Amino acid sequence: MPPSTPGLLQRTTGALVDLVFPPRCVACGKEGAFLCRSCVASAPPLPQPSCRRCARPVSAAGLCEACQAEPSSLEGVLSLYAMGDVIRQAVYALKYHNLRALAPTLGALMASHVQQAGVTADVLAPVPLHPHRWRERGYNQAELLAKEMGRQLSLPVASQGLARVKHSQPQARATSREERRANVEDAFLAKGSFQGQRVFVVDDVCTTGATLESCAAALRQAGSAGVWGVTFAKEL
Repeated sequence: MPPSTPGLLQRTTGALVDLVFPPRCVACGKEGAFLCRSCVASAPPLPQPSCRRCARPVSAAGLCEACQAEPSSLEGVLSLYAMGDVIRQAVYALKYHNLRALAPTLGALMASHVQQAGVTADVLAPVPLHPHRWRERGYNQAELLAKEMGRQLSLPVASQGLARVKHSQPQARATSREERRANVEDAFLAKGSFQGQRVFVVDDVCTTGATLESCAAALRQAGSAGVWGVTFAKEL
């Protein structure tokens, strides 16, 4: 089947733009890619083995003592990198500087990490923005990442599967774990049924896991059989 006219036009326009303004690495400025291989290779990985929920170092694979003692709607969180300088620059470029063209690179890295971890799901659900914040930004970086992951993993993306029903301050402004939890408590609502489905909740960064936990709780109420968080980076 021939490509659609809008899709072909978009790819052609993108190719022409790349000829005039070739992509540059957001970290080192090298021409050729928005995040070059050298910078990716230099990014700090998470400690191994680490707790599958909070990423604290542990002696053996599984949950740390703190997470074992704390009930959760999440089975775990798959984060690719620790939030070092290179990774922070990439996240900020996508999230705050409108570099949406970076999403395919980050999303593909996340998909590869999920495959290597051997964790599976039936559907991806991006962490949603409140409509007020979406109007300010004009896009949801988590949705862009989820769509690329969906293409790589051949999984459907429930872009409207979660709704943010509580307009609270950005999590980055919360100063403690308790404040972050209170900030997103009952903030999300699952739209439709996820009965029996395993879900990947996708976001750019996991700090304390409060946002992912709140999304997972909403999905469990909608019948999900299991929820994993998937993020590009983790604050340690």
